[in-house]
Amino acid sequence: MSIVIGIDVGGSTTKIVGYTDDGKPVSFLKVEAADPQTSAYGAFGKFVSENGLSLTDITRIILTGVGASLFTKDIYGIPTEKVDEFLAIGLGGLELSGKKEGLIVSMGTGTAFVRAGQNGISHIGGSGIGGGTVVGLCGKMCGATSFKTVTELAKTGKLGKVDLNIKDISSAEIPTLPPDTTASNFGKMEDGATPADITLGILNMTFQTIGMLAVFACRNDRVKDVVLTGTLTQVPFAKKVFDALYKMHGVKFTIPQNALYATATGAALSYLKKHGRK
Repeated sequence: MSIVIGIDVGGSTTKIVGYTDDGKPVSFLKVEAADPQTSAYGAFGKFVSENGLSLTDITRIILTGVGASLFTKDIYGIPTEKVDEFLAIGLGGLELSGKKEGLIVSMGTGTAFVRAGQNGISHIGGSGIGGGTVVGLCGKMCGATSFKTVTELAKTGKLGKVDLNIKDISSAEIPTLPPDTTASNFGKMEDGATPADITLGILNMTFQTIGMLAVFACRNDRVKDVVLTGTLTQVPFAKKVFDALYKMHGVKFTIPQNALYATATGAALSYLKKHGRK
């Protein structure tokens, strides 16, 4: 078996994906560690072990992500290359969603917006609002320092305790804005708001901000499909927010299966496509 491996090296989390030479996925895997190099080597070792592979089965390793620059030599003697992260985001988003073109939104520590299609792949902008925002604010304000804790805490939260909605400030019917549309994130903040309410408010603010930036980007383009990828796609509440934005603005948001691994997928595919494999 001949395997090409794509590795998305983050600050403390590494995602790894393997593809056969004919473009079939082998498996998807994530590892967390104290630093990028430890995380990447741990992910590689676990991937090889869990899939019953040997080093001779790996023909190429393609690195991307913020931690890729730390690697200056081949890994375990296997030819190792680096690929631009935005190219990887675009390729991976299209592959996992099955779309020919779209706006790929990578929701990691921050958020990157990548236009991908038959005319190429280009980074059109980004935002500092992302997973780092969620964990930072929730950790400081609510004591939730991991996505698992954030997700669990938010399940019992009530947005009405923290967010100001249209119905709170106007009894008149506004044709383009449903009564439960957010008028101001954290514009209400009742005295009895709990950590769960605040956590849900932080998630809502983050997803609404990212979603509206995507909507504005689509208004300047003919594309109406947005593919969401990255760590924040693992938060169940995300779907509720993006479904609401679709109803309001007609921009379709898709969270594909294995969205967490889109950038690693794109890294592996960049090599396969470059060498003429489908």
